[in-house]
Amino acid sequence: MQLDQLGPWLWQQIPSVAGLFIVLLCTALVLRWLSKNAANHSQNRYKFQLAGLVVGFCGAVAFIATLPVSESLRNQLLTLLGLVVTAILTLSSTSIAGNAMAGLMLRLLSSYRPGDFVHVGDYFGRVTEQNLFHTEIQTEDRDLLTLPNLFMAANPVKVIHATGTIVTATVTLGYDVQRKHAQALLKTAAEETGLSDSFVLITNLGDFSVEYRVCGFLAEVKTLISARSNLRCKMLDTLHEAGVEIVSPNFMNQRQVPGPVIPAAHLHPIQSEQDTTPEQTLFDKAERAQQLEDLKDSLQEINEEIKSLEENAKGMSGTEHAEAQATIEQRVRRQKAIVRALEYFQSQLKQ
Repeated sequence: MQLDQLGPWLWQQIPSVAGLFIVLLCTALVLRWLSKNAANHSQNRYKFQLAGLVVGFCGAVAFIATLPVSESLRNQLLTLLGLVVTAILTLSSTSIAGNAMAGLMLRLLSSYRPGDFVHVGDYFGRVTEQNLFHTEIQTEDRDLLTLPNLFMAANPVKVIHATGTIVTATVTLGYDVQRKHAQALLKTAAEETGLSDSFVLITNLGDFSVEYRVCGFLAEVKTLISARSNLRCKMLDTLHEAGVEIVSPNFMNQRQVPGPVIPAAHLHPIQSEQDTTPEQTLFDKAERAQQLEDLKDSLQEINEEIKSLEENAKGMSGTEHAEAQATIEQRVRRQKAIVRALEYFQSQLKQ
């Protein structure tokens, strides 16, 4: 190309270069907006992530379509892009694509959310994060465990309902203990633990012992771990105080000892129970994730309330309008406080 032809050629490429710039800018802005909204709307995070994939693909197609190249080369590039996408979907069908489809299915089912206790396979913990490809839970050891969504979809998931669950514990007693007496003691232990609607079941009649299962309703599922431990503690204390011996299922009642094997009573005052629950340490991230979800729900409610108040205030005048404006300002202050709390919890989860 001669120098005298360079100027006209560059002038002809200005629309193509401008088109490339516009495509890149629009794609980047849309992806940034989707990423920001995905972080603030966890309930619809899957939709934003899926939309991001679609926007990225459309941006790549538009970028190739606006390249200042010949028509044949442009068609070859589009064909190459299609082959690359097809190869990715084919090679990752059992992993990435499978996890994405499983994530969409789990999201549509809405069987659990951050903060819920889940039991899947051999894993138990509280959900801290749900993404398109994986679900993160915090275990009883305070460790974070990442489970692929394909695993979550392929295995039964037991979700402990946030409105309450049944806490159970089993114990074996000898046949020398009357059934009604044992059931009354165990029911008392459940009530002292703080469980409501408690009941006792006999689950097995062994060769040498009877297996009892104590059940009670726990309304505050956040204290599930400590409630299970406290129930067993109360069962021990109640049975020992009543002089009832706890025996092993394989214990044969042929004693060579003078009396029942029951721990002696404490002569010194028993130390007070622990004030803090282990869940505060074990599931700290899951607790923050649940608080974040609750704040997002509150923010959505306050936004809808402000919108409704503003619509109603348009038809008011005088004193009524002033009172409506005061109410709106109060809701706006609460909205800002919720936003600040959201930013704080989001920063805590990233640590």
